[in-house]
Amino acid sequence: MFPDLERLIRLQQLDAAASEATRVVEAIPSRIEALDAQLTAGAAAVDDANTRLSEKKSERAAVEKTLAAVQTRLSRFREQLMAVKTNKEYTAMQHEIATAEADVQERENTILEHMLELDDLAAAVTAADVALAGSRADIERTKAALQTERGELERALASTARKRTTLTETIGAPAQALFERISKQRQGIAVVEARDGLCTLCNVRLRPQIFNQVLLNTELIQCDSCNRILYHGPNAKSAAATTVDAP
Repeated sequence: MFPDLERLIRLQQLDAAASEATRVVEAIPSRIEALDAQLTAGAAAVDDANTRLSEKKSERAAVEKTLAAVQTRLSRFREQLMAVKTNKEYTAMQHEIATAEADVQERENTILEHMLELDDLAAAVTAADVALAGSRADIERTKAALQTERGELERALASTARKRTTLTETIGAPAQALFERISKQRQGIAVVEARDGLCTLCNVRLRPQIFNQVLLNTELIQCDSCNRILYHGPNAKSAAATTVDAP
């Protein structure tokens, strides 16, 4: 294989690895932010559950206070009943007592409903607390793993940069300039494989004579469509088996 072509293939591999590592590193802060947002949402769920529990307790306390006042009034009515002197007064007092008793019953039923709701709300608070604790532990482990991954990738990027510098020193200036120009124009991809008569990136069929030249890997040949440098992969079929006959 033409030495500069072989080195450009390796250079492309280094650039591709660096590009992927950079993409992952740059995405890590947003992934950590998403984890923090998840944790914030879990804490908000706990706060919400506690707020609803507190509000329900306040509602129950208010009903209990009202019930105590009604029960006091009912006791007073019963005491007054013993002191009435006429049937009219007796009937009126009986009406007051019946109204107060109904009021007491209604509020006792409401308190019972509140007790059931408080049990459910207390269970919801416990569940939210447990979920938050588990989520926090998982998130902290994930964040630690991401930080470790970032460190490893940054070290790999530094190593790749050193390898790239060393490699470029062995590539001819014209070949390197061509590579850098195409890479800049084509989103970092300057060298691609040609297979079965096609450029594997833009998928355009190559002219037969061009593909036959690519199969030899003896010079720098560019795709007529995307202008990327082409090579024939060592794991592809043999040149003799894949040579395209020129018309």
